[in-house]
Amino acid sequence: MAKKKQQGGGGAPDWLVTFADLMSLLVCFFVLIISFSIQDDQKLQVVAGSMKDAFGVKPVMRKAGMIEIEGMPVREHIKQVAAVPQENDSDFAQERHDQRSKQGPEANTHDIEKTEIERPRMFATAAASLRQAWQEMPEITEISKHIIIEEDKDGLNIQMVDQDGRSMFAEGSKYPYDFTRRLLVHMAPVLARMPNRIKISGHTTASNVPVTSGYTGWELSSDRANAVRSILMEHGVASDQVFGVEGKSDTDPLFPNDPYLAANRRITILLMSEEPPLPPTHQP
Repeated sequence: MAKKKQQGGGGAPDWLVTFADLMSLLVCFFVLIISFSIQDDQKLQVVAGSMKDAFGVKPVMRKAGMIEIEGMPVREHIKQVAAVPQENDSDFAQERHDQRSKQGPEANTHDIEKTEIERPRMFATAAASLRQAWQEMPEITEISKHIIIEEDKDGLNIQMVDQDGRSMFAEGSKYPYDFTRRLLVHMAPVLARMPNRIKISGHTTASNVPVTSGYTGWELSSDRANAVRSILMEHGVASDQVFGVEGKSDTDPLFPNDPYLAANRRITILLMSEEPPLPPTHQP
C-alpha cells in the first residue's frame, strides 16, 4: 500500500509565532516609553481637562491677599502694599567708596553684607559689557580665542593670551600688534566706568635665552604691561584707578605642566574686588 506524501509548505513553528508576538509587545512598550518621556504642555492640558470633565473638580476658594503662613492669608483685608524700587546693575558702579565711608558703623556692616551680593552681579555686568564692546570688532572670531575672562577671589581676571602662530606682541618687542591695541581701546571705556582699581601683569614663557644682552623676560614682561597701561589711560582709564603694573616673567605660567606653551605668554588685567581709595583731603 503506497504511503501518502506529506504536504509541503507547512505553517511556521510555534516558537517563531511566540517570538514575533514578544517582539511586537516590546516595540509597543518602547514606543510608550518614548511617548511618555516627551512631554507636550498642550497635550497635558487637554488630558487634564478631560480628566476634570470626567471626574469633576471640587473648587477651592482662597482669599486674595498677602501670603503669610503656608500660602494662606491670616488677615481679612490685604496689607498696605507699596512698590519697591529696583536697582539696576549699572547702579552698582555709581556708588563710590567715599560716599559709603561717611556713614556710621551700622551702615558699614550693612554695606559689607550688601557688597557680598552686589560684587558677583557687578563683575557679571562688566564681563557682559566687555564682550559687547568686543563684538563690534570685525575680527572678533579670531580675537575671541585670545581672551579668557574668569572671576576669582581677587576679582575679575581678564587675560589676553598668545596662541600658536598668533601673538599679541611682536617677538621680543614691547609694542603690541594693531589688533591687540584695538582690543585694549574697546576695553578701556568699560574699565573706566567701573569704580574698581585694576592691576596689570605681564607674563612670558620659560626661556633661558635673553631677548637681547641684559634684557630678559623680566624687563620684557614689565614693558609690555606698562604699554598696556599707557593704551588704557589714553582711552579713558584714570591714573588713580591703576593699582599697579608688574612683570612676572615666567614665574606664574598659565599651564605649569608646559611652561614653554605659547598661552603662558599673556597680559593679565585684574579688576580688583576693592575700590579706589579715598582721595586725600586738604585741610584749609
